[in-house]
Amino acid sequence: MVKYRQIWRHIMLPVMLTLVVVIVLVSMSMLANRKFRAVDRLPMQWSNRGEVNWTAPRVAALAVMPVLGTLVLCAASLSSIFVDPRPGQENMVIPAMLVMALVAIGIHHLHITLIARYLGKAGD
Repeated sequence: MVKYRQIWRHIMLPVMLTLVVVIVLVSMSMLANRKFRAVDRLPMQWSNRGEVNWTAPRVAALAVMPVLGTLVLCAASLSSIFVDPRPGQENMVIPAMLVMALVAIGIHHLHITLIARYLGKAGD
């Protein structure tokens, strides 16, 4: 029984968390792609004055965060499986991954919101 609990906590939970976050990020991008389908290039970086520094093709701009989030969370999942934590940090893997997941989702949401705000101002 203890072995199954360890397998669940150290392997299945990080992998499931990664899959859920990847699905959320990809879904956000797909909805944004549908919303911004009339625009060929989307802003990727803004200056301090709110001007766009550079743009990227729509699909590439919306794929950056899901790809980056997937890489980071896969690395965290794999390290939680193959690397033993330091003494006292055994129960910190999932909370650390939750923070990474929430940051990735938050940054992606911020990027999509800033794009929508910029396109709304540009359309006026």
